[in-house]
Amino acid sequence: MFSKSTQFLREVKIELKKVTWPSRKQTIGSTVVVIALVMLISLFLGVVDMGISSLIRIVLQ
Repeated sequence: MFSKSTQFLREVKIELKKVTWPSRKQTIGSTVVVIALVMLISLFLGVVDMGISSLIRIVLQ
């Protein structure tokens, strides 16, 4: 069992050397895009939620 775990970790190390990692600039750019989209979607869903809440309040009065 121990030898299989060791072999697995060796293979993982070999595969990780093959990975093309993004540059710092690409990582920051992607992070900014993700944060901006999360904020926009949150704003949109908040507006939709308030609209539906207002509509339900009007219907129930």
